[in-house]
Amino acid sequence: MNGDTERRFRALLESERSDRQALVTSLRNDITAVGEARQDSNVDDEHDPEGSTIAFELSQASTLLRESSNRLEEIDAALRRLDNGNYGICAACGEPIPEGRLQIRPWTRYCVRHASSM
Repeated sequence: MNGDTERRFRALLESERSDRQALVTSLRNDITAVGEARQDSNVDDEHDPEGSTIAFELSQASTLLRESSNRLEEIDAALRRLDNGNYGICAACGEPIPEGRLQIRPWTRYCVRHASSM
């Protein structure tokens, strides 16, 4: 991978990291706010005819937080691979990962062939 390509993917990963970090922070704040509101309320959300329950919303936010945190870890690992000089190399077969795949999933560790088996 040449220097220009490496810089382009580093910028892409850093942008993805920034966006994901903002989402993680926002989700944590939302979960905290809903939890605090729930403690101060005596609303019976399990029988609220107006829609979804607070428990359901917390569950959804927790799932999104977990997925976003996992993606953030994948992005950080990809940035470390860039630093170590092995970014864009499939962890399964050692072959280069096509740039088109890296454009779509810059954090990926696997080529298309091995992504489906992992």
